[in-house]
Amino acid sequence: MDRLETMSILLTVVETGSLSAASRRLGMPLATVSRRISDLEAQLRARLLNRSSRRLTLTDAGASYVQACRRILDDVDEAERAVSGEYRTPKGELIVTAAMVFGRLHVVPLAAEFLKAYPEIDLRLVLNDRRVSLIEEHIDLGVRLGELPDSSLIAIRVGSIQRVVCASPAYLDRRGAPKTPQELAGHDCITFAGPQRPDAWDFPLGKSVVLAPVHSRLVVNSAEAAVDAVVQGIGITCVFSYHIAEAVRAGRLTLLLRAFEPPPLPVNLVYPAGRLLPLKVRAFLDFAAPRFKARLAADIERHSETGT
Repeated sequence: MDRLETMSILLTVVETGSLSAASRRLGMPLATVSRRISDLEAQLRARLLNRSSRRLTLTDAGASYVQACRRILDDVDEAERAVSGEYRTPKGELIVTAAMVFGRLHVVPLAAEFLKAYPEIDLRLVLNDRRVSLIEEHIDLGVRLGELPDSSLIAIRVGSIQRVVCASPAYLDRRGAPKTPQELAGHDCITFAGPQRPDAWDFPLGKSVVLAPVHSRLVVNSAEAAVDAVVQGIGITCVFSYHIAEAVRAGRLTLLLRAFEPPPLPVNLVYPAGRLLPLKVRAFLDFAAPRFKARLAADIERHSETGT
């Protein structure tokens, strides 16, 4: 049995949460995945997974073994990168993750410039609104919006974004504009699930935060859907300034409750600590950081001066 390959299969099972999901990700027959895990447990003389009809969970022994597997596979990956010259010249595949809309608006344009400057690097962008684990999902670098609770990541501050409330001129002509957060209770709202609750949005009040009740006529799971709906005049939404900058500049949306906007949230480039940094990662950091700073500073300036 190839021990390293079996360790990798086990980690995939744990990350995906089931044997069948691991089978699909690996492109390996389900029976093979199941047999490899069973053979590993037999060889170790220990049960690693608790199997049920609904989900898999790690036993105590399994949790310890999975941690060891991650360290071992990371060390092997590190050694292969060093031997291949990845620490001597910028080359290889670079995996970067970012939020969906932010990635489309800000990361993709920089990626195009970066690939021209570094022809030996291939870039894979993982764009979604789920905060992924860089270590567990083997991602080199992330663009994180908001405060960083994870102290195991090294962060480089590149700017900030603003949370805003907005509506279409047609909606405001029909229903009027709220003057305070409390007046949102009398309006139709569109909530982007995740940043805000569907029944109450938070606003700063001095050094504290207050919850303003809202009536969500529509709840969506993507910022793009919220923006599309508010442009159609369905109601009022709360998103980040970069989500609506173009629509505000074009006059399709109007910013509301400017006096109640919270402090800007930081934007950071993050990567795992404690490893020899491949030159491809260092190259991206050195290339992208000043360009992100310039783009985001321009966005904040436009927002402050013209409401965009």
